[in-house]
Amino acid sequence: MNDSASTILELSDVVRTFSVSRGIFKKKTKLHAVSGVSLSVQKGQVWGLVGESGCGKSTLAMMILGLLPATSGRITVNEKALHQWHQRNLSRLIQPVFQDPYSSLNPRKTIGQIVGLPLRVHEIGSKEDQCKKVKEMLEMVGLSPRAYDSYPNQLSGGQRQRVAVARALIMRPQIVLCDEPTSALDVSVQSQILNLLIDFRQKLDLTYLLISHNLAVVEHMATHIAVMYLGRIVEMADTDSLFANPRHPYTRALLKSVLLPEPGKRVTDPNLGLEFPNPFDLPTGCKFHPRCSEAMPVCRITAPDAATSPGGYVECHLYSETSTQDRNIDHSKEIA
Repeated sequence: MNDSASTILELSDVVRTFSVSRGIFKKKTKLHAVSGVSLSVQKGQVWGLVGESGCGKSTLAMMILGLLPATSGRITVNEKALHQWHQRNLSRLIQPVFQDPYSSLNPRKTIGQIVGLPLRVHEIGSKEDQCKKVKEMLEMVGLSPRAYDSYPNQLSGGQRQRVAVARALIMRPQIVLCDEPTSALDVSVQSQILNLLIDFRQKLDLTYLLISHNLAVVEHMATHIAVMYLGRIVEMADTDSLFANPRHPYTRALLKSVLLPEPGKRVTDPNLGLEFPNPFDLPTGCKFHPRCSEAMPVCRITAPDAATSPGGYVECHLYSETSTQDRNIDHSKEIA
């Protein structure tokens, strides 16, 4: 990790629970969407946050954006607690790029109005200055000048996502939070959007938090990866280390499920089973043990502590001090 002075975003034991009604005559039940997440993001890094649907990734994103309060724990941006930021000022530091470019753009507004809205809300520059900045930004994301007066329904999916990127970057934020930014796009367009985001990272000195269930997309862009399962980060490491030697059985299962481009290659069975655990009735001990092919008796009883390694950690009994297993098992051959 870099020096703490360069930490731009920090999460410390962040928890978010919801009270959910399960029937008219039943008491409300607590749903633990995020359960004690800690993460330190350094300026200029690209963190990929991966996991299956329902693991808490988007809930965590809403909290970082200040749109959902944490039940407990602490989130700081530029060493200032999130709740101390005025939402107006926070939006100048953190901007989102959402999943679906078809629903995230107002169909009644022109592209120029959509991209220029943050400038108008924050009263930055005259109308002429705002118009100039919007046209410059549209050019930067690869859209033609005529897009300025167009409406979203006149653009393709890839062009709409470029508009979403332009709107996010028009205020020159420090952090861009991308929530599944390419999942609604054709495969042929996905790499274009990812490469666009990578280019802007260098040009505008951006820090990214990339939320995705697709490890192939994250590998293309991220410098570090955090793997979430049922509200917790179960493994984190720099991208090269995690792909070369994934340690947690869940991480290895996710990597096995990635479709490889080589002709004739089949998707390997990740051995996770078809049934996802009931979030209202979580397993005891390690939450992953009912789906884990390497589960030991201790996994059913005791939650694992974090075993640290250079640049990251893993929550798994295979690497705990009390385990008799070899903590340095090389699992890279299993996913080759």
